[in-house]
Amino acid sequence: MQLTNHLPGAPAWPLALALTLGGPGLALAAEGGVGHYLPGGMATLIDRPPTKPGWVVEPIVLHYEGSASASRAIPIAGTLTAGLRASSDAVMLGGLYTLTQTPFGAHYSLGAYVPYVWASVTAQLDTPLGTVRRRDRAAGFGDLTLIPAMLAWQTGFWQVSATLPVYAPTGQYQQGRLANPGLNYWTFDPTLGVSYGNDKSGLNAALYLGLGMNTENPATRYHSGSTLHLDASIQQLLPVGPGFLGIGAQAFYLEQVTPDSGAGARLGGFQGRTAGVGPVLSYVLPRGTKTLVAELRWLPELDVSKRLTGDYIWLKLVCQFGK
Repeated sequence: MQLTNHLPGAPAWPLALALTLGGPGLALAAEGGVGHYLPGGMATLIDRPPTKPGWVVEPIVLHYEGSASASRAIPIAGTLTAGLRASSDAVMLGGLYTLTQTPFGAHYSLGAYVPYVWASVTAQLDTPLGTVRRRDRAAGFGDLTLIPAMLAWQTGFWQVSATLPVYAPTGQYQQGRLANPGLNYWTFDPTLGVSYGNDKSGLNAALYLGLGMNTENPATRYHSGSTLHLDASIQQLLPVGPGFLGIGAQAFYLEQVTPDSGAGARLGGFQGRTAGVGPVLSYVLPRGTKTLVAELRWLPELDVSKRLTGDYIWLKLVCQFGK
């Protein structure tokens, strides 16, 4: 999501950044403990909703690698797997437009994000002939992220926001295939945020809380439970050359708060959890009415239950075209 950012040593000015409220589904159905929202999707100053009218364009690159123990059964696309190993690369292109009107006294933005995903998944499967090791690969467009409403209220150094990301099942999906660019169900993920940006000290902090609610996967008749996700960050901006270098950290916590259900939930109330913390490095470059921002995040998962354990690496680039 975007942001209204304050830079140290400069007058307060809005810096809109595009929102990534999530991202591609990492080629694993939520039956595999992975849903539409991914840690790091919305967490730092680059993700603050914009308060400056105009366009925001954001390309995003995401890499993930993870694995699960051979003793842990994980359902994927209607299949029970063990010893799961997965890697995924995704490129997402998105944009937001912030209106000049301020309904309810808030800056209003809307937009959309389209991902393209490359995925590879290896797992052990039980067959009538015994246990076999199988590897699936897939590449294609993932599920579209729609942002029909993003509201931001700005007061001094503080911003409060409310956003409704909607993930539509537009990505490629095939029942029984381990690697799928799409998840084949809808997710509605209302998210609230509060952030602090001090233009005098260069200190930035943010906290975002969301609840992802899923519809049933009609192919597998599997209804993944709702997921609560919390992301927090702190960053210090320092003047470097013509711009500002940001150094900080992000922590995340994601937990499935309602059990899986439906005829396809063969393991019963399958519920996953993950938490971790990692470094964040950013650079902000003001250029007249434009602002360029780049941010790199490494987010290792440190406490995991009933999910893959791995690392998220995000690269976000943002260009704001103000009026």
